[in-house]
Amino acid sequence: MNNLEIIKEALPYLLEGTLVTIQLTFWSLLIGVVIGLPVAFAQAYGNKLVQALVAVYERLARSIPLLLILLLLNFGLPMLGLQISIFKAAVIGIGLRSAAYQSQIYRGAIQSVGGSQMNAALSLGMSKMKAFFYIISPQAIRIALPPVANESAIVLKDTSLAFTIGVVELLRQGEYFIATANRPMLIYLTIAAIYFVLTTIVNGALSLFEKKYKIPGIGIEGGHSDAY
Repeated sequence: MNNLEIIKEALPYLLEGTLVTIQLTFWSLLIGVVIGLPVAFAQAYGNKLVQALVAVYERLARSIPLLLILLLLNFGLPMLGLQISIFKAAVIGIGLRSAAYQSQIYRGAIQSVGGSQMNAALSLGMSKMKAFFYIISPQAIRIALPPVANESAIVLKDTSLAFTIGVVELLRQGEYFIATANRPMLIYLTIAAIYFVLTTIVNGALSLFEKKYKIPGIGIEGGHSDAY
C-alpha cells in the first residue's frame, strides 16, 4: 500500500484515540480549574499556615515528573484499596499536576488586579470570599486566559504519557497500528499532525475568547504575574 492508503486505513483508529485524548484533556483541565482556583485564593489571602500547606502541594506537584505521578497513582492507589480505572488515574494525575501550575497562573492574575479593589470591597461590608468571587475573580480569570491557553496546550500534549499506564489514547492507538502496518515514521508524523491541529484549535479558541472579554487597562496597579 502507498502512504495515502495507509493513512486512510489508520485514520479511524487514530481518531478513536484522539477522542480519548480530548476527554483526558477536558477532565484534566477541569480538575486543574476546580483545585487551582481555591489553591490560588489560599495563596493570595490565606493565613501563613494555609499558605504553607498549599505551597507544599504546589511544589510537590510541580517537582515530580508527570510520568512518575501517573505510575504512582496507577500502582499506589490499588495498594490503598482504591480501585479506579486507568483512565481515571490518568485524569487525576494530569489534573493534579495541572492544578499546581494553574494555581500559579491564577495567583499572579489575582495579584495583578490590585489590592485596592479588595480593600474597597471590604470597606463596603463585603466578606473576603464574596469580594473575591464577585469583584476579583471575574477580572483575574480574564487576565489569566493567555497563560491558561498555554497550559491547556501543555496538558493536551501531556496526555500522551497516559499510554504508559495503558490508556488507549492517540499515541497508544498509533502504536497498535504500527505493530500491524510496520510504518512507524508515517504513523508518528500523522499523530504529530493531529496534535498540531488540536493545539491550534485550543489556542485559537482561547485567543478569541480572550480578545472578546479582555478588559482594557486592567492590571495597571503594579501587580505582577509569575505563574511560571
